Amino acid sequence: MVATYLKRWVGNRILNRTTRKGGLDLSKMRMFPRQVSMPLRREGLDPVPELAQVRETEPVHKLAHLFGLNVFVVSGHAEAKAVLADSTNFSNDIRPLVGSDPNKPSEGIGGLGFTDPPDHTRLRKLLTPEFTKRKLARLEPAIEKIVNDQLDLMEAKGPVADIVADFAFNVPFLLIADLLGVEESDRDRFRALGPARFDLSGGGIGVFGSASESRDFLFEIVRKQRENPGDGLIGSIIREQGDDLDDIELGGLADGVFLGGYETSASMLALGTLVLLRDPSNFERIRNEPGAVDVIVEELLRYLTVVQVAFPRFARHDQELFGQQVKKGDLVAVSLSGADRDKQVFGADAEDFYPRRTVSSAHLAFGHGMHRCVGAELARMELRAAFTALAHRFPDLSLAVPEEQLRFRDFSIVYGVESLPVRLHATAAEQVAG
Repeated sequence: MVATYLKRWVGNRILNRTTRKGGLDLSKMRMFPRQVSMPLRREGLDPVPELAQVRETEPVHKLAHLFGLNVFVVSGHAEAKAVLADSTNFSNDIRPLVGSDPNKPSEGIGGLGFTDPPDHTRLRKLLTPEFTKRKLARLEPAIEKIVNDQLDLMEAKGPVADIVADFAFNVPFLLIADLLGVEESDRDRFRALGPARFDLSGGGIGVFGSASESRDFLFEIVRKQRENPGDGLIGSIIREQGDDLDDIELGGLADGVFLGGYETSASMLALGTLVLLRDPSNFERIRNEPGAVDVIVEELLRYLTVVQVAFPRFARHDQELFGQQVKKGDLVAVSLSGADRDKQVFGADAEDFYPRRTVSSAHLAFGHGMHRCVGAELARMELRAAFTALAHRFPDLSLAVPEEQLRFRDFSIVYGVESLPVRLHATAAEQVAG
C-alpha cells in the first residue's frame, strides 16, 4: 500500500516537472523512467537476456505507457528494418516533445536524425557527396597517420596504456576534427563536447543541454568559415553549396557528423579491442590473413552494435504494427542491438562473437533506410586501419587487469567501457615461457 502510494507520488512529481503547456518536454526530465531502460541495459557486452526473450515472443513489444504515450520496442531484425525504412507511417520529428526557445537556435533539434522529408532529403543531398568513395579515399593517408601517431604515443607511455583514453577516443576525434576543418586552437573545447550527448543517467536535461553547447560551438565555426572557408567538410560545403543552406542548417549537419563519428567509433575501437583480446588468434588472423580484418570488423559491428537504439520514431496515425495496436503519436524505439542478435538472420549462435561469420554484413549497426549513417564507410575504414595497425605494432597485447574489473557505461545510448588498461608487450617471464 505504501509502496504504491510512493510510486504514484514520484510519478506525479516527475510528470509535473517534465510537462509544459502543450505536452511532455523531454529536455526538462531529470531522469528517464526505469520502465523504458531495458533496450539500453547490458550485462558485460551482451544485451540483457530480457531483450532476447522479448524478441523471441513479441518482436514488437509494448514497454510502457508514460505521460500519455505508449512506448514500443522493436527487437526483431525484419521488423526493425521495416520500421526504419517506413517514412510514410512514422516520423523522426521529435520537436513536439522538446521545448525550445525560438530565439536560441542551438536549442533546436538540428541534424538529419530528427528530420523528415522534404527537409531531410534536401540536407542529406548536401552531405552525401562528401562521403563518396572517391572523396573518402583521400582520407586514407590521414587515417593511417593519426593511428600510427597515437600508437607511437602509447608506446612511449607504456608498458601499460589505456586503450580508451590513449587510443580509442583520440583516433576518431582527430579524424573528425580534420574532416570538419576544426582549427587547432578550437580543438580542446571541441573534444569535451561528445560523450555527454549519449549519457541518459542525468535525464533529458543532461542530453539536451550538452547538445545545445555542441551546436553553439559549431555555429561559431560555421560563421568563421563563411568568411574564410577552410579545407575541411564545412569549408567544402560552403564553397560548393553554401547558398543552399543557412548557418543553422550547416551547423546541424556538422553536428550530426560529429555526433555520428566520434563517440561511436571510440566505443567500437575500445570494445572491439576487448573482444579481440579474448582470443589472440583474432589479432593473428588480422596480421597474417589477407581480407580477414574486413570480415572481423563486420562481425564486431554486429556483435557489439554500440549504438543501442535508433533515432526515436513516432506514429503518424493509428495503425497495426506486427500485431500491436499503435496510436498516433506513440513512440517506437528500434533496438539495433536486439535486432543484431536475431537468430533467424545470424544463426543459432547469434549471441556469440564468431569472426568467420558470413552474414555479419546484414547487421543494422549503422541503421537502415534514409536515416542510415552517412559516414558508415568512413567508420569501416577507421576500424580496419586501427585494428590492423594495433595487431602489427603490439602482437603480444594483453589485458592488464582481470576483465571482471572493467566498468561499463550503465545507461547510455552509445554503449562503452570506461577504461581498458592493456599491457603492450609480453613480460620477460612470458617471453621465456613462450
